[in-house]
Amino acid sequence: MFFSIIIPLYNRPQEIDELLNTLTKQTYLQFEVLVIEDGSVNDAKAIVEKYANKLDVKYFFKPNEGQGFARNYGFERAKGDYFVVFDSDCLIPADYLETVKDYLFEHKLDAYGGPDAAHKSFTSIQKAISYAMTSPFTTGGIRGNKKHMGQFHPRSFNMGVSREVWEKVGGFILTRLGEDIEYSIRIHANGFKIGLIPGAVVYHKRRTSFAQFYKQLHFFGRARINIYKHFPAELKLVHFFPAVFTCGVIFTVLMNIFYQPLAYLCNFILLLYLMLIFFHSWRVNKSLKVAFLSIIAAFIQLTAYGLGFMQDFFKRIVLKQQ
Repeated sequence: MFFSIIIPLYNRPQEIDELLNTLTKQTYLQFEVLVIEDGSVNDAKAIVEKYANKLDVKYFFKPNEGQGFARNYGFERAKGDYFVVFDSDCLIPADYLETVKDYLFEHKLDAYGGPDAAHKSFTSIQKAISYAMTSPFTTGGIRGNKKHMGQFHPRSFNMGVSREVWEKVGGFILTRLGEDIEYSIRIHANGFKIGLIPGAVVYHKRRTSFAQFYKQLHFFGRARINIYKHFPAELKLVHFFPAVFTCGVIFTVLMNIFYQPLAYLCNFILLLYLMLIFFHSWRVNKSLKVAFLSIIAAFIQLTAYGLGFMQDFFKRIVLKQQ
């Protein structure tokens, strides 16, 4: 089995350097790498070229259109039996391709996704963000979890599709705002089998600051409404949880200002929830600092997603704006 690894890149030369370095350590060697520079100002051509003697790597530069279409550009030029997509801010364990190859030989999957985790080299903020995005006590718990709800939709930071899927379904028709979920839904609709490979873990750095994390999650909340506009049945009750949480926080603030008796109950419920996150993160990460930062990360995750969700719900569904 030959893999084509496709990595869209936009103004992140340091990240692609770290990612390519991890790929030089793969135990399974039947793969190529296609780096698609999507109109970057700060390009990584020189960095990619220094790996020419270590990897079968190809560098392409194209006008900026967004990550979905950058992946399509790579699909069109890939030689592999299977196309593997990574985000540029991932680190790949040495046995990743070996794990995927072995799993695909035992289980027929036309497309797959894998989980993400925090690497020991990550900063405390990155570990806290990783916890927030994978914890069972936040909406992140449904991402890459064996007990996912409904159909499994691989996320584009760590997913793969067979050449057969590409030839029949094509690539991404959205370039951002939930493009990976939309693509997964079309793959399902065409009768292909999608599954989670639990051992296909990547270390996903996500964002390096809470401000960047807020911006990303606000975007994710808007993306969910974008998916709804294409596939109304894909909007589930669980997707409203961040919006409900955000409304609850706003209500709690108002009660503390205008009606103190009810504020006590609201404060208690919110504190209980945040302490649950704190102690669970402490147990998972073995760090008091990360546990404390996990409270902040979870709070940002839910409110940013909730505000983005409510913004586009009101604009695109209530007001029916395009």
